[in-house]
Amino acid sequence: MKSIESLSQELHGLLYGTGRTLATAESCTGGGIAAAIVATSGSSDYFKGGIVSYCNEVKEQQLGVNPETIATYNVVSSEVAREMCLGVMAKLNTDYAISITGCAGPGGGSEEIPVGTIWIGYGSKDDVRTFRLTKDEGRAKNLKNATKQALSLMIDYLRESCEKNLRSEVCSLA
Repeated sequence: MKSIESLSQELHGLLYGTGRTLATAESCTGGGIAAAIVATSGSSDYFKGGIVSYCNEVKEQQLGVNPETIATYNVVSSEVAREMCLGVMAKLNTDYAISITGCAGPGGGSEEIPVGTIWIGYGSKDDVRTFRLTKDEGRAKNLKNATKQALSLMIDYLRESCEKNLRSEVCSLA
């Protein structure tokens, strides 16, 4: 997989100058995805900001995650990643978002949700997708892999959106 820096630049190439905006809602990565995005000069053109929602209270109060969703599916779930994504788009008024919730380790895992389980949400208001990582390579590597995967998924999503609608403003296809 590409480096975080090259993924950030690729994302930049797809969003810069399009008028489309992006936000992040991060739990286990603690703002790492947002940091990767803003490492590319000019990202203020499309990146509105992010919410680090490390605890459930912030997920619920700032992102609108339903406490029943957490109780039913667990905070580390596709459903919570989806609600985080939708919540940050609504809160920051963006076209796209990336969200992430997981158990990076070394502690905190369970038999049902082992360390290394990380859910990524990404997409637009009308099309939020999720992806699960399951490999435990230690906390630092888990977080780095999650950041890379999140950026890569968003890039693929934007490219697919462009291919489906050739009139789209998101067609600079860097």
